[in-house]
Amino acid sequence: MNEIKRKGYNTTIRVDLIRELKILAAEKDCRVNDLLEEAIFDILSKHGKTPPE
Repeated sequence: MNEIKRKGYNTTIRVDLIRELKILAAEKDCRVNDLLEEAIFDILSKHGKTPPE
């Protein structure tokens, strides 16, 4: 099975956004990282970029 390579990336995010993201992840029973990747795919698409498969 092909495993997607991952690399750590550090940044700072507003505390209120992190809190809401954690709540959403708990509600959806997924990881915060999954939601962040989904958001990155969305922003790339919004700006006319083709996200990788």
